[in-house]
Amino acid sequence: MYPNATEPSLADNLKRFFREGSVLANLIIINVAVWILIQGFRIIFFLYNQPDAALATTSIIRIFGVPASLPSLLNKPWTVVTYMFLHIDIWHILFNMLWLYWFGKIFQEYLGSRKLLIVYLLGGISGAFVYILAFNIFPVFSYALPQSYALGASASVMAIVTAISFKVPKYSVYLLFFGRIRILYLAIALFVFDFFMIPTGNAGGHIAHIGGALFGFLYIQLTAKSFRTGNRERKRQSGFFRKKTMQAGSYDPGSRPLRDEEYNLLKAEKQKRMDDILDKISKGGYDSLTKDEKDFLFRSSGKR
Repeated sequence: MYPNATEPSLADNLKRFFREGSVLANLIIINVAVWILIQGFRIIFFLYNQPDAALATTSIIRIFGVPASLPSLLNKPWTVVTYMFLHIDIWHILFNMLWLYWFGKIFQEYLGSRKLLIVYLLGGISGAFVYILAFNIFPVFSYALPQSYALGASASVMAIVTAISFKVPKYSVYLLFFGRIRILYLAIALFVFDFFMIPTGNAGGHIAHIGGALFGFLYIQLTAKSFRTGNRERKRQSGFFRKKTMQAGSYDPGSRPLRDEEYNLLKAEKQKRMDDILDKISKGGYDSLTKDEKDFLFRSSGKR
């Protein structure tokens, strides 16, 4: 490190992040902007000493939150999307946006912005679907069904956390008091926590989280299967054309099958490089990797 070099501050990193205008940055901006707007209305009601301030907040939830009641949902179908941008409590939006920022950055590195938006929206919709389904199936929720609403980005965030955790299961982050931990273990712990917290309060929220997590898991499994199928098809086609070329009289020395010892040596070299990269991440974080190392990590994760 050069003597006069200075590390960018947190404020500088955040400024650069939001200036980039990525999908992740825009999702956070929309969520925060909606929250600020709602708080503005609440403050105005308070300053004018309006007795209906609490009623105004309830009205916002009823308009934009997703209802568990099917008749209410049919009258407000847009709520399966709007609810995932709606927060009232400051701690609710703070934790959701922090998790979205942390795991969204990892997600964008490996899968890109377009897939991040897809998982956010469809994960949120899946969370709403599981929440509505549970409240209409299980008798324990029958008393709360008519007045129950879900709101917040938690299901969408859980979809992103779960998807990227199963995409790059060896990726690790540093947690206070726990040290380095693989994000896969973190995603599993969150899922188990939500499951066991269902009877203790906010059942609808925990069920929606589970719905989002299930979507994230299925999304990665299905897209990985599609990726492998596409690879096999490309290999089959390339093999066909190589065979045709050889029949025409040209010889491709690269078409010779690898001997066992050659294959094992190549596999060992790739595994050693992967281990070195993961060790480098655990010591200095993902940003310490070179572009070539990032590309190798991305290609290797896509082949699993």
